[in-house]
Amino acid sequence: MTGGPDAPPVEVVEYTDPMCPWAWGSEPAFRRLRTALAGRVRWRRAYAVLFDDEDDPAPDPAAETAYYAGYVERISAHTHAPRAARLSRVAASSWPSSLVAVAAGLQGDGVAERVLRRLRETVFVLGEPADTLEAAVAAAHGVPGLDPDRLRSDATSPGVLERVRADRAEARDPVPEVLDVQSGSPHPGTAKEASGGGYRYALPTLLLRAPSGYRAVPGWRPYATYAAAVEELCPGLLGAAAPLSPAQALERHGSVTEPERHLLAEGAWPPPGAVPLETGNGLLWLHPDEASAHPGTPRIPGAAP
Repeated sequence: MTGGPDAPPVEVVEYTDPMCPWAWGSEPAFRRLRTALAGRVRWRRAYAVLFDDEDDPAPDPAAETAYYAGYVERISAHTHAPRAARLSRVAASSWPSSLVAVAAGLQGDGVAERVLRRLRETVFVLGEPADTLEAAVAAAHGVPGLDPDRLRSDATSPGVLERVRADRAEARDPVPEVLDVQSGSPHPGTAKEASGGGYRYALPTLLLRAPSGYRAVPGWRPYATYAAAVEELCPGLLGAAAPLSPAQALERHGSVTEPERHLLAEGAWPPPGAVPLETGNGLLWLHPDEASAHPGTPRIPGAAP
């Protein structure tokens, strides 16, 4: 969500990365929170660049991939988010996916949400991280309302590059409250030491800002924790939206994980026409229109791409 001069005075900053497994596991709570705060806040994502071009390459890529796949599997045991049945490699860089995610935002919030979701799914559903510009642009194929030529052009523009550089720098200037976090979460969100010195926000972290002050909610947390932070900072701000029906949830989001459908929808699942996509630990549910363009859906030989 973006905002101009008349944007709401409350801002939510989501420090994230398309390749971060904890951020992927936080999507159910964040989707519900974004829905409950729609029109009441300015929601901004800051891309922290988890896999940086400055990082040294692994001496043994196969061993690194095996270790990282096990790491993601352990995280998914906590979050219950889908994971790929097989991870082809560890992402070489977060820059291409971050640039494409920011470029997608120039085409509207709805396009930005769908493109970021596709970028996350390349690694955590398909096992093929979109860590090149070509792969990141290809991941967005068929997103409703997307102009792919503009996406590619904007992703390579100086303005988008400067925006991601600014996001990266902002993520490396955390508020003091996240330097020592006491929490029972399996990922409490204590700030990480950054290469080159200093610290960066653990991913994901939400920073809620209002005229009265701010609240930081780092790490992986249940929805109730975010709701409590909003209520503490801005009493009465959180909307009491009725749960979506399964069909409405799938129509709105395009793809829905098992944890998401329990948190976002109410009623018999799956809705008519939902397309199941196998992952390494369960199903991802696709709207029929999303399934027709999703990179994980088998294509009919000879059909148009």
